[in-house]
Amino acid sequence: MSMRTIIPPKLKSGDVVRVVAPSRSLKILSKEICELANERLRALGLTVEFGEHARECDALNSSSVEARVADLHAAFSDTKVKAILTVIGGFNSNQLLSHLDYDLIRANPKILCGYSDITALENAIFAKTGLVTYSGLFYSTFGRRKDFEYCPEYFQKCLFSDALFAVEPSKEWSDDEWWLDQQNREFIDNPGWTVVNTGEAQGIIVGGNLCTFNLLQGTPYFPDLTDSILFLEDDEESQHHHFDRDLQSLTHLPQFKGVRGLVLGRFQKVSGMTDEKIYSMIQTKPELRNLPVIANVDFGHTEPLITFPIGGQVKIIADKSSPKITITEH
Repeated sequence: MSMRTIIPPKLKSGDVVRVVAPSRSLKILSKEICELANERLRALGLTVEFGEHARECDALNSSSVEARVADLHAAFSDTKVKAILTVIGGFNSNQLLSHLDYDLIRANPKILCGYSDITALENAIFAKTGLVTYSGLFYSTFGRRKDFEYCPEYFQKCLFSDALFAVEPSKEWSDDEWWLDQQNREFIDNPGWTVVNTGEAQGIIVGGNLCTFNLLQGTPYFPDLTDSILFLEDDEESQHHHFDRDLQSLTHLPQFKGVRGLVLGRFQKVSGMTDEKIYSMIQTKPELRNLPVIANVDFGHTEPLITFPIGGQVKIIADKSSPKITITEH
């Protein structure tokens, strides 16, 4: 890619993280979730602050464009803030893209982390500035009480150290509404990843939530796909036929020829996306037939999830007996 990649400084004990709400408001979180999230972040040695407008909440459970942009600009401008943690996802962070000061962001590189709707912000910032951003834990994720240990492990590997790290499948996963009942949870044994197409590739990670990523097509905020590895997932609103056509639209881009591999996050049960359907979907697309494809990796809208760098480097080995994903630069 032509733009110089900027990797923000890593976190260390004593650093300040600023929680902002570029999508839905902090107000929608329960007191219990916020208290546990604060406790967990403090246990990592971090000091937690909140954006001035993070608790504002309108009829759409969000706040004005001006308020959300102001909080992002304030966080990037404040020299004591080392990381920006987003509250939760939603539907409208792409409203902010034409209002952001990308020169300010480039001049003050720091960690920005979240997933789902935050995909729009993360890829746009990388595309416009070269700053590596991070698809990973929300502030709200830190408020999940049970079976949480896998999440901060990869949060720390990605954001507290610059050493390369291998991703390993979680032992179990969940797809329940944990925020409604923290005690009664359903956990499912994880059989590991599914290798759809074999092969090896290395490249630059772009992507995240597929339907949000596709909102950037045809705009100045869509990242270069040259030598890229796409990390893609979607939520309960995406049935297998939705994901199929959203993925197909990416393959029609002239620059899709620069894609070197595909990694799919685990699908929610309601999507109906079985391994058989994943195989069938990939095989309908000639553009994917010679690319290594690994599915059912721990990111997306099931729990737990890894943190990975948008704009960072990864090597994937799609071997049916021993698939490997190694984040090499982040």
